[in-house]
Amino acid sequence: MTVSHPPAGTTAPRPQTPSRARRTAPAALLATVLLLITGLLAVPSASASTATPTPTPTSAVAPGEAVFTLSPIANGIVRPGDGLAVSVTLQNGTDAATPATAVTLSLGSEALTGRAALSAWLNGDGSSSGLAAVGQAALPVVAPAGTETAGIVVAPTDPSLAARAPGVYPLSASYDLGDGPVISRSVMIVPPDAAAEVGIGVIVPITAAATAEGLLTATELAALTAPEGSLTDQLDAVDGTAAILAVDPAIPAAIQVLGSAAPATATAWLARLDALPNSRFALQFGDADVAAQMQAGLSRPLRPLSLQSYMVPADFTASTGATPSPSPTAEPGEPVYPTLPELLDIGGARESVFWPGTGTTTPAVVQSLGAVTIDGRDSLTLVPSTATVAGASGGTVPGRAISGDADLLVYDADVSRELRAASDEEETSLRGAPLTAAAAYLAFATAQSGGEPIVVTLDRGEDRSRVALRTAITSASQAPGVTPLTLGGVAARIPASVEIADGPVDQVRVDAAAALVADEAQVNRFSTILDDPTVLTGPERAEILQLLGLAWVPEPEKWTTALAGHRAATATTLDSVGILPPSDINLFSAGAPIPIWVRNDLDYPVNVVLFATPDDLRLDVTRANEVTAGANSNTRVQVPVRARVGNGEVSVQLQLRSRTLEPIGDAQVVDVNVRADWEGIGLVILSVLVGGFLLLGVVRTVLRFRRRSRRAAETPDAASAETDHDKGTG
Repeated sequence: MTVSHPPAGTTAPRPQTPSRARRTAPAALLATVLLLITGLLAVPSASASTATPTPTPTSAVAPGEAVFTLSPIANGIVRPGDGLAVSVTLQNGTDAATPATAVTLSLGSEALTGRAALSAWLNGDGSSSGLAAVGQAALPVVAPAGTETAGIVVAPTDPSLAARAPGVYPLSASYDLGDGPVISRSVMIVPPDAAAEVGIGVIVPITAAATAEGLLTATELAALTAPEGSLTDQLDAVDGTAAILAVDPAIPAAIQVLGSAAPATATAWLARLDALPNSRFALQFGDADVAAQMQAGLSRPLRPLSLQSYMVPADFTASTGATPSPSPTAEPGEPVYPTLPELLDIGGARESVFWPGTGTTTPAVVQSLGAVTIDGRDSLTLVPSTATVAGASGGTVPGRAISGDADLLVYDADVSRELRAASDEEETSLRGAPLTAAAAYLAFATAQSGGEPIVVTLDRGEDRSRVALRTAITSASQAPGVTPLTLGGVAARIPASVEIADGPVDQVRVDAAAALVADEAQVNRFSTILDDPTVLTGPERAEILQLLGLAWVPEPEKWTTALAGHRAATATTLDSVGILPPSDINLFSAGAPIPIWVRNDLDYPVNVVLFATPDDLRLDVTRANEVTAGANSNTRVQVPVRARVGNGEVSVQLQLRSRTLEPIGDAQVVDVNVRADWEGIGLVILSVLVGGFLLLGVVRTVLRFRRRSRRAAETPDAASAETDHDKGTG
């Protein structure tokens, strides 16, 4: 247990609710623990250990705080004939050195009566009678931003350990600088000798850091699966344990969509995951928040639609053998892609298991998830014991339960909380505090379970060291009186009936989920302009699930920024196809095409229909005009129009729609100035002129004919002369 107090020279408050020891990095403290264990075997009488405190150059505590931590060795478990070993650590985050002081270790004579008494003791709200000093150690001066650790060993022959009945006993370490004692609390656990073992399922998530992209990139995967990468640490921690794995399927999907271009470390990591014998289940893609989705009104949690757009054909040619099940008919050089189930496969997982984020479970969420079936299998939902009425009042809840029609796995919230704290603690000398608390809560859980299995989790966490995570797993699965169970072993037990308690609703996340789902609905309608809509809908769904990932919960500001960026990008996509603002048109003929430009900023050609609707009957317009617009280009469309009788201004509304009649982009209006009668007037005038010239020619011809006839009748010679004259001049 950890307590914080002010530096020397200020008034020391009485111990309040303890805060967890913060992370430090002194590797030399591991040697201190080894010295303490050696002292446990060698010291023949009760005395303070003479182990030399090991200073560290820096401290990770908050500025202005000094943190004092009591950490029992071996998780505080002391069997008959064993000794008791502890370490005490003082981390000084103040600007002044703390003086040297003597630390006293005290042990209670009476066991704590149950969970409530244990919680009260550890939180500093309870007291214990019969505490007696059993050891002492000297803490030297602790420099500013420094840390000192000392060990105290109580030998097996010490009378304070003799004839101890099984139970959880209060333990404290204290020192006094003259202005009041500073106390750090923990417990010592004496397990029963021959108690029947209780099954325990230890659930460990395998997840990556938060991302706003649909999938991790090759660069990110190479870093995560490197020898010191986070995903490698997680597999190292669970390898060889009986942990039940909760795997984010977005991780194997990110590796497999790269095909032959995947980093070698990533493909080796995936092969290693597949080879592990651990039972497992798949989290939501991206470890998305299922509670927020159900509270946003969905009938079932979202699932990926397609990841095809993330795959490059050259990385999946039949000759490379890059896919898990290539088609036997594939020609050499022809890409053969894995199916979506193959991409999401995590290796022998149980289907339809849901793990809502801690603190998000409500009766409505449980019942909604309980109604979901996947491939004919009923769902199984993980809830903390504090989400049940019995667990909220401090009782132990069996790991397998049912509420209404919803099948549940109920994990012990107290044990899980302490295991999570231990897995986050890199410093060995500080990790013993939460591990001991977890062991104490687990001791009460096994005693009160009635033989039914217990489920615990190591909740989601980032950048946990393989040592810390593995230590937490083994501490739970190898605790006294338990035997590890697989997921199937727990799920097969007869469920106990429980009642789900009301819980808070994170309205911010619910509203975000609702907004993302609404945006996705618009993208789905918009994508009908594509030959393959999944090139848009697939990445959109993947990104939504990643944005709803529970890894964002500790970083609300970054999440808000990522959410806003995604929604802005979605708005840009929805505006990527539209009609360029047209110019006004003067129509001087009865019929002519109106030129309209369709803009397509997408990387894919689109199929749309341009609908043109005039507001006046003086103009006939071809209403539906099919258009195929090239990728990243502006495409000209000729809209045929024909003027009727009359002149005037006619407005033509232009709207793009998909072939399923979904509106695409904003509507535009083109104004057409109709002057089609001018063409008719011009034709009449031209006809009159042509007719006049023709009539004039006819009159002239008739007059000439009459003149010839008259002269011919007068004299033949005159007529002949006139004829000769005409021949000469004609």
